[in-house]
Amino acid sequence: MTAALPIRRVEKPWGKDVLPAPFTAPEGERIGEIWFEPPAGLPDLLVKYIFTSEALSVQVHPSDAQTIAKGLGRQGKEECWFILAAEPGAKLGIGFDADLAPEAMRAAALDGSIEGLMTWHAIVPGDFFYIPANTVHAIGAGVSLIEVQQNSDITYRLYDYGRPRELHLEDGVAVSKGEPYALDRWHTRVAPRETRVLVDGPLFLLDQIAGPPSPELAVRYPGPLLVIPREGEIEIAGETISPGGCGLAASLGEVRFAQDGTCLLARACEAS
Repeated sequence: MTAALPIRRVEKPWGKDVLPAPFTAPEGERIGEIWFEPPAGLPDLLVKYIFTSEALSVQVHPSDAQTIAKGLGRQGKEECWFILAAEPGAKLGIGFDADLAPEAMRAAALDGSIEGLMTWHAIVPGDFFYIPANTVHAIGAGVSLIEVQQNSDITYRLYDYGRPRELHLEDGVAVSKGEPYALDRWHTRVAPRETRVLVDGPLFLLDQIAGPPSPELAVRYPGPLLVIPREGEIEIAGETISPGGCGLAASLGEVRFAQDGTCLLARACEAS
């Protein structure tokens, strides 16, 4: 069984027909997302690359508690974004400038003014944002990022710039927090060669490491994990995985890290 996860290219109306290396878009297709199919060993975690030429929809995701209450099982979605590249003027919309009541949010979604009520954050490579469930958000144009998320496809679109796609106003407004985003809590900036904890649970863990991991990191990653090389190649059980790929390892000890490389490590936490 191969360690490298299968890749799925996902067309999006806001995607790109020319992707940054090492990715390529088939002729005539606008690829917005590169998915790594979640392995059986870590089914609760999904890793993506996202590339935008236009803004994504204004959207929100429910929490596990909300999807369980609706009889959908554990299908909530919390996610995080690691910014790889940003064109001039690129930005992310997260939360609102001021508290917004549900009725006002619904009206703003209907007339399109919701975009102007959101807080838009200018970004640079190395910015890292955690997006809790119930946070209204949108990724702007000219952004390349890695997204690590709970493996759920439940997305409620509140506004989509007039694109002919379904909106989910009732469900979306019902789970949305009409409040400012806690930037000081959920955002950080990561240096290119920095070893750092990025997410410390409760749903998943995410670390950036430069070079081989320290022995202490084995405590955080005692079993199966995903390894996402950003600079330099890695080997998992003798199989080489290059930047642009993602691999499943049975343990940290199964991975050979480049001395001058940089990787992201991720694993899901046990359900409570």
